[in-house]
Amino acid sequence: AIDVSRSMLSKDVKPNRLERSKYAVKDLAKKLNGDRVGLIAFAGTAFLQCPLTIDYNGFLLTLDDLSTNTIPRGGTSIASAINEAVNTLKGPDKKYKILVIITDGEQLEGDAVKAAEEAARLGMKIYCVGVGTSEGDLIPQVDEYGQTGYLADRGGKVVKTKLNEEVLKQIAIMTGGNYVRATQSEFGLALLYDKSISKLEKRDIESKMKKHYHERFQIFLAFALALLFIEPLISERKRVALR
Repeated sequence: AIDVSRSMLSKDVKPNRLERSKYAVKDLAKKLNGDRVGLIAFAGTAFLQCPLTIDYNGFLLTLDDLSTNTIPRGGTSIASAINEAVNTLKGPDKKYKILVIITDGEQLEGDAVKAAEEAARLGMKIYCVGVGTSEGDLIPQVDEYGQTGYLADRGGKVVKTKLNEEVLKQIAIMTGGNYVRATQSEFGLALLYDKSISKLEKRDIESKMKKHYHERFQIFLAFALALLFIEPLISERKRVALR
């Protein structure tokens, strides 16, 4: 689940928080070998952008399309991302439910800790990657005239966004997962996978491809029948012409 709220445009992590997150996920995809992976984007609400799949090329295409315009509703609701993951991973089996949340941790809507409690009850482990710095940075935006400025509140004061680690740590601990803080040199996502996620019990998922034939003989049959009906007319015209 990747945060696509406007705060992810801050450049305290280069080139910005969102693009750095996408790079890290692409690196992670290279490590996957038969693991199903899906993609949730969230801001003020959350949507499943890519269902669980082993089609990594399709997954990466969906990842490339992520932007701060992906979710129409602004804000940041980590709770909605958790709830969307719970719905996606429905089922009685509690061993194979993993959610990785990549965000700056700014919780503007919903109760992420409460959502995490419910996820833990259903057997989901949540791993969190905090993107940003404690010092924070401004949020760039482009106005209607194409001029670059910074996001401001209703009072005209520019907004500074900071990494909120506490809520991410709570979510991870509550569900038996882990938390890492991304840095410019080491994002931490690959580390989470190598040290924790890849060690978890796995199951074999049988994947079958079936070839379905669609009958098209009706087209040719109709064409042949049309010729049969036309043939007597052509023969009659020839006889008339000979007379």
